[in-house]
Amino acid sequence: MVDQEKEVKFYLSHPDQLLDRLKLSGAELIQPRTLECNLRFDTPDGALTRAGRVLRLRQDTDVRLTYKDSGEIIDGVLTRREIEFVADDFAAAKRFFEALGYQVHTAYEKYRQIFNLGNLHITIDEMPYGSFAEIEGAHAAQIQAAADLLRLDWSKRINESYLSLFERLKENQGFTFNNLSFENFQGIRIDPQALGISPADLTS
Repeated sequence: MVDQEKEVKFYLSHPDQLLDRLKLSGAELIQPRTLECNLRFDTPDGALTRAGRVLRLRQDTDVRLTYKDSGEIIDGVLTRREIEFVADDFAAAKRFFEALGYQVHTAYEKYRQIFNLGNLHITIDEMPYGSFAEIEGAHAAQIQAAADLLRLDWSKRINESYLSLFERLKENQGFTFNNLSFENFQGIRIDPQALGISPADLTS
């Protein structure tokens, strides 16, 4: 299906070891470590968030506008419609959404590296609360095979968004800030148990 996203995430305790495995597997680096700045938009009453839908504006090497449906878990993989395209003006795109009645719900940051492994897309994401791998592809079986190749425990996969994990963390830790930024997490060490997840990278 056109505009369909299939992906899973894994929490990493040793991201450098996964980077080594990617290199040994012949994965091609297509984007070096890059800071992403993201704005999630919603209606004033939070209707998109309640429905699990995403309206996002991202600045990395380009300006990207993204819409995602709520999706469903199929064969252990989050599957949903995703529509994304490149714009040329971050500030104008923000004003465009605001003129339509949307407002910024949350701002969040991450550093991302992107690799191609065959026809799969693999990212290493450094979030303010920890490091993750994300595997995206057209078929769940291929995604699981790549996870096995990279020694990522399939039973520890995550089908939640980074912002969903952030909301759980705020509840568990009592954080009152709303933006998922490196500045807000400066000097704070987050145990994965506070996120309700476990490391998936196998080190032996």
